[in-house]
Amino acid sequence: MPLFYQHNINEFTRLAIWKIEEDEDFFLARVPQKRQVTHPHKRLQHLAGRYLLPYLFSDFPLAEIMIADTRKPFLENERYHFSISHCGDYAAAIASADKRVGIDIELITEKIARVKEKFLHEREMQLVKGWDLSSYSELELLSMLWSVKESVFKWYGLGKIDFKEHIRLENHQPGTDAEPLTFSVTFNRESPISLNIKVTILGKLVLAWLDI
Repeated sequence: MPLFYQHNINEFTRLAIWKIEEDEDFFLARVPQKRQVTHPHKRLQHLAGRYLLPYLFSDFPLAEIMIADTRKPFLENERYHFSISHCGDYAAAIASADKRVGIDIELITEKIARVKEKFLHEREMQLVKGWDLSSYSELELLSMLWSVKESVFKWYGLGKIDFKEHIRLENHQPGTDAEPLTFSVTFNRESPISLNIKVTILGKLVLAWLDI
């Protein structure tokens, strides 16, 4: 069973990461496929992400998932709030019975350094330089910051977000052996909202999530 990582945040909110080693038929036998995904690997990622949801909560009603105009999946009665992310051979999901959630996973690659100006404001880059994050490489740090903003984007779920203008880094709290890093941001789409995003690095994979 290729369960890569699992974290039960509390009795109401859980997340997990699956390392995809199965073929498509494994997931199709367990996951109702309503959305047509033409690319074979993207379809595999899509199925694996949904497969995780009833793994987190056995009564998760997969067949009732709907797709909003913004392409965000949701349950009409909000029996569970949930978010899905995937990259490479990994799929991640978070589900909560009582909170809105967002999750993102990213592979740490050199590409992130080439696009940092697209998601980080100049003031944010100066702010981050003053933080004690010397234990992380530049690629690890940039990947974490991107994943922070992407998880906020997924939590919001309504699209039309400028990562540089609408999601601003404010502060951070170092992690411990028992707790991941925490990044504080201000999300300002309609009115300012303060959010805390948890981040951890798992080998070459960054995981970020929030639940409020």
